[in-house]
Amino acid sequence: AQLAALPWGSGQTSLSPCQFLRRQQVLQLYRKILRAIREVPAEQDRRYLKDWAREEFRRNKNATEEDAIRMMITQGNMQLQELQRTLKLAKS
Repeated sequence: AQLAALPWGSGQTSLSPCQFLRRQQVLQLYRKILRAIREVPAEQDRRYLKDWAREEFRRNKNATEEDAIRMMITQGNMQLQELQRTLKLAKS
């Protein structure tokens, strides 16, 4: 029997163009969040936020429904913007 490969997993041989672009968006968002977290002054807060982000992405890594993935990307971008605004206010 042939094994079904997950679209995000390492077992996938090829992604559709849409899946490829969505995956790139997710990875880009993850990197941006981690970069923003590096700006958090308190070590304990940085560690907490990094663990939180890692867990959120890990928890949703097997999502396959296009609308759900788009919604999660939108929510992630809003949370990133909120973090960036908070850091900007803390610096001023």
